[in-house]
Amino acid sequence: MSEGNAIRLLLADDHPVVRAGLRAVLDTEPDFRVAGEAATAEEAVALAAAGGFDVVLMDLQFGPGPGMHGSEATAAITARPEGPRVLVLTTYDSDADILAAVEAGASGYLLKDAPPQELASAVRTAAAGRSALAPSVAHRLMDRMRTPAEALTRRELEVLQLVGEGLSNLQISKKLFLSQATVKSHLVHIYAKLGVDSRTSAVAAATARRLIRR
Repeated sequence: MSEGNAIRLLLADDHPVVRAGLRAVLDTEPDFRVAGEAATAEEAVALAAAGGFDVVLMDLQFGPGPGMHGSEATAAITARPEGPRVLVLTTYDSDADILAAVEAGASGYLLKDAPPQELASAVRTAAAGRSALAPSVAHRLMDRMRTPAEALTRRELEVLQLVGEGLSNLQISKKLFLSQATVKSHLVHIYAKLGVDSRTSAVAAATARRLIRR
């Protein structure tokens, strides 16, 4: 395949070793060309906006600190007309992370332990404009669809993730731009769906079921 027909890739991950490993795997495919790398989500958004890429391989977590999250970068990239497709490649498979990425416009969601053939196939699928989900991710989404009344909503997952990170109702309300009454209402619904009666029990149950990130 000629260079001009190659699928042009942008690797967005804050770990140089991970980017090097991905490049080594992807460079073995004759129809791929790694055309750029980004060490932060903000850099990925800027490079994608400049053009020249067909698919962005996006991590979700970029180091400690207040920087942009991978799902936020995904939303910024996919919001642009004619922007590249985004394939999330991460170690996280919680419902909170999956829903955030899918709702942000990701074309696919793959885990970093995926075999090289699965990664290559997902890149081609995303480049063609189709959905590429890891089997375990597809299974979790199907489970949510089968029991919608029991599934936590995206907002409930956001609230519970922040509870798990130790934030108070006041801190959560400020971070998510909600009233404290709304935060309390979400917690009431969360407790009912999980069959628990405290913040600690809710976090423990949700973590055990991989609804939120540990």
